[in-house]
Amino acid sequence: MSLFVSFEGIDGVGKTANLDLLQDYLCKKGYEVERPREPGGTLVGEEIRQILLSGKDRSLAAETELLLFLAARAQICREVIAPALEAGKVVLCDRFMDSSVAYQGYGRGLDPELVQRLNQFAVGGVVPDLTILLDLPLENARARQGLRETEANNRMDAESDRFMDKVRQGFLTLAAQEPKRIKIIDAAGDLATVQAQIRAEIGRILQ
Repeated sequence: MSLFVSFEGIDGVGKTANLDLLQDYLCKKGYEVERPREPGGTLVGEEIRQILLSGKDRSLAAETELLLFLAARAQICREVIAPALEAGKVVLCDRFMDSSVAYQGYGRGLDPELVQRLNQFAVGGVVPDLTILLDLPLENARARQGLRETEANNRMDAESDRFMDKVRQGFLTLAAQEPKRIKIIDAAGDLATVQAQIRAEIGRILQ
């Protein structure tokens, strides 16, 4: 059966490590797994990614930033995610539509409801069956970031603590609004503990 799972949370909560483990686990279980890159993952999307994350121009207007993310998302939904789901694959995505609401809505100060509506237009009905929100206090996430290499001059990594705290609270607000889809997992535990909780949530759907 097809399944679309997105992973959300501020940088440093362990999304990549948990996605790696989950992908390996599901593949061993016999599932075909597609793991799109967001933003990016298509020819158009990769060009947009360079603009958004390269750090060469940090003067992007909030509206410009949002529309660029949405454009990349619209392309990958139609070119990668929707075909993968139609083929019966499990799609695991590091960030998706909730990130735009949290970062450009709550973080940048754009209207979250407007961002939601624009998201719906961009994805064309491609919505995660399950969203895993890995949550961690900002100071803990920042400490973890210091222990790993990030993309050089990543614009998002360079944001202030005040901005990132708004983003985190935005994610938690979204989770409160959609508790059936968005499941909060405490990312403070060790990797094995967090991974076990993620697999339990996915197992409830794949049973």
